[in-house]
Amino acid sequence: MQQDILINWSPQETRVAIVENGAVQELHVERTLERGLVGNVYLGKVARVLPGMQSAFIDIGLERAAFLHVADVWHRQPDGEPPALVRNSQPQVPIEKQVFEGQSLMVQVIKDPIGTKGARLSTQISIAGRLLVFLPQDDHVGVSQKIPLDQRDALRARLQALVGEAGGGFILRTNGEDATDPELAEDIAYLRKTWSRIKDLSQRVPPASLLHQDLNLLQRVLRDLVGEETQAIRLDSNEQFALLQAFGREFMPAAAERLQLYKGERPIFDLYSIDEEIARALGRRVELKSGGYLIVDQTEALTTVDVNTGGFVGARNFDETIFKTNLEAAQAIARQLRLRNLGGIIIVDFIDMSRDDHRDTVLAEFRKQLARDRVKTMSGGFSQLGLVEMTRKRTRESLAHMLCEPCAACQGKGIVKTARSVAYDILREILREARQFNPREYRVVASPKVVELFLDEESQHLAGLSDFIGKPISLQSESAMGQEQYDIVLL
Repeated sequence: MQQDILINWSPQETRVAIVENGAVQELHVERTLERGLVGNVYLGKVARVLPGMQSAFIDIGLERAAFLHVADVWHRQPDGEPPALVRNSQPQVPIEKQVFEGQSLMVQVIKDPIGTKGARLSTQISIAGRLLVFLPQDDHVGVSQKIPLDQRDALRARLQALVGEAGGGFILRTNGEDATDPELAEDIAYLRKTWSRIKDLSQRVPPASLLHQDLNLLQRVLRDLVGEETQAIRLDSNEQFALLQAFGREFMPAAAERLQLYKGERPIFDLYSIDEEIARALGRRVELKSGGYLIVDQTEALTTVDVNTGGFVGARNFDETIFKTNLEAAQAIARQLRLRNLGGIIIVDFIDMSRDDHRDTVLAEFRKQLARDRVKTMSGGFSQLGLVEMTRKRTRESLAHMLCEPCAACQGKGIVKTARSVAYDILREILREARQFNPREYRVVASPKVVELFLDEESQHLAGLSDFIGKPISLQSESAMGQEQYDIVLL
């Protein structure tokens, strides 16, 4: 498999496309204004200590002072215990005995500023890598609790051997469960080098300075997305290319060697029609080459994928037609999950197959395609209802949630009332108003389509209601109104 990573950079937005064998498999988007502060490390200065609130205000160079509660002040734990902030496990030392005004303090943002509230801080520093989380103030080596219990001891022993005598606390993340020793060693080296830079910088800069910013999308490409199959990483910005090259040479030299500056006249995303792929990835319907199609519906609780034969009639018999469609759909669904970054519970409704060997082949192909996903997935077999249930780990917002918002006309329902339904709602509302008020005239302000219906097919019903209530009813077309919107003005 050949993989290319294409990066389109602009001051307001960074877009990354992963292309495998000529087809877009993943899309990543980061917007400059939407980047938070969580994970950033600062050299703060204690501006004020509030014993009554057991808190302190810390100046970290932002518009508003940040907030440090006594429960977020780190303490070293007894040997053998996992790292933790002192909360309810033992009596807390009052904050006024731990910090004082004017003190310089290394802190990390754990919650972004909201409204008038400043950022929330912690003095426990943690640095996230691709596979590990580094806790430089501790010596504990642990494994994520989401990893099955029977695997944790072996993984902990492997990690402890790699950490060696150099110290520092490490926690293996869930996506590091299947990592090799060289991959873990590379992550350990990166995290230690990052912490060394933070410590060195803290000795040279004044208080209220930024020491470490969580990696941006460009840097995460080198850390998280580059693999052995990656042929090239093409970036279309001279300035960002130089910055990324410098970062890569220091932290990930193997990945940095594959960086290429794109100088073509056409926009880089035009090479593989990626903007068209983005537009298709936001739609419900996905066409298959055979003539079949998928319907993808994303809800709060789960995502459903329905497979249909459509116009595919090319096979020798009906069973073969269904089998070929499902086989192609298995490949397309796995790709759509990555492309749209769909997570959580996913229900796939393949077309019913009567032969067990066909079902087994489709399921095997589906699992084979899912295995290529860098995000952890788990899938079951066919249920009694012929559905395949699976889960995919949520790592970030789906593409639709990131790029779209609910429709102003339908409020996210995906449907709106017909013009005739709205017209009948208006007639009922006028009748209700007539029982309570006695205006000179009723004026209906509605969308052009509803007004046109009243002037044509529903004119008799409107005239009948006017005669019944004994008041004239006038119409006013408002093009800015959605089909379900209307107003009844009493004149």
